[in-house]
Amino acid sequence: MANTELESASYDPVVDTRNEVPDVPSAEWGWSGESNRAMRVAAIVVAVFLLFMMIGNHTGKVEDLWLIGFAAMLVGLVVRDIVVRRKPR
Repeated sequence: MANTELESASYDPVVDTRNEVPDVPSAEWGWSGESNRAMRVAAIVVAVFLLFMMIGNHTGKVEDLWLIGFAAMLVGLVVRDIVVRRKPR
């Protein structure tokens, strides 16, 4: 038969480390993390550059579809990131 008695917990409590200085070289000069806004701006700039690449001397439309698809994917990722970060957890 299975033992149904509850045993006392034998684990260490969870320690909150959000306020401690991370063990990374950039912590010395006060920044340690991601620059979300810069990443969003970079993604939009790359998407616009991809759309500008459609102007050229090629005659096929396959290249244009790939460029539009990748640009749309980048813009979609930026929009998704904005929506996810605005939602309260």
